[in-house]
Amino acid sequence: MNNLGHHFLLFLKGLAMGAADVVPGVSGGTIAFISGIYIELINSIKSLNIKALKVLRHQGLAAAWQHINGNFLAVLLAGVFTSLFSLAQVMQYLLAQYPLPLWSFFTGLIVGSVIYLLRQHPPSLAVDKGLFVLGIALAYGLSIAPATALEGDHTTMFFAGTIALCAMILPGISGSFILVLLGLYPVFIGAIANVQLDILLVFGSGGILGLMAFSRLLSWLLDNYQTMVIALMCGFLVGSLNIIWPWKLVTESVLSHSGKTIVLASENLLPGQFAELVDQDPLTSICILASIFGLLLVLGLEYVGSRYQQDTP
Repeated sequence: MNNLGHHFLLFLKGLAMGAADVVPGVSGGTIAFISGIYIELINSIKSLNIKALKVLRHQGLAAAWQHINGNFLAVLLAGVFTSLFSLAQVMQYLLAQYPLPLWSFFTGLIVGSVIYLLRQHPPSLAVDKGLFVLGIALAYGLSIAPATALEGDHTTMFFAGTIALCAMILPGISGSFILVLLGLYPVFIGAIANVQLDILLVFGSGGILGLMAFSRLLSWLLDNYQTMVIALMCGFLVGSLNIIWPWKLVTESVLSHSGKTIVLASENLLPGQFAELVDQDPLTSICILASIFGLLLVLGLEYVGSRYQQDTP
């Protein structure tokens, strides 16, 4: 694949990451993980350090750009921001008008991704299997944890930014969902709506600091314990299925400053129970087809990718 084709594919992956970030319960890290760019993304974030400034000073802009994998980050971020300002509107429309098929599609996507990743990195050792189970337990426990109501002062928002942005690069864990659990999502949305620069600056500073430190830890773990880390992250993905299960009964919610409903607690239902308790058509057949499509999409891309590698000299 030539550079133009590679960059276009990377741009599309950025589009998908940006679109996922507007869906509660799905993170951009999940998309990066299942699209095969996760390790490169973590290493690229890690390279944004003091050494990059030294390279810039002594060797010039071109060397510094290469050091931070600038082409990769620039194309990927272009896709992310393009999505946030365009495709995000489509995702919000689908989420509002067709939530059940959309959640079903993501369910199939994640199931297919777990199958693909475990094929590539089979957890053969007992510790790998244990970490896979631990990942499921952690993500599931997080999904059913009761929401708190912390005060949105500067110190709290700094640490909230640290946790939320680190969560955004972890597959299966949504940064916005973390803010909901902490009771700080309305504070964050209100800060954006009212352009509260002090809150946004503190939140962003905490997020950048946490992201820089966490990316180094993740990079080291992937370099030295890749199979174990991937087993744990696959567990995160499986555990996150509890969050994106399509048929839910909302038991607790609040309105954000922008008038959007934020779900604090919900109960998963079977399609028949959903029809009875929520009094809506569960669209069972459509949801099953959407889930199968998501599953086949990942496995189909895996097949095409493997054939391409075989045909490439």
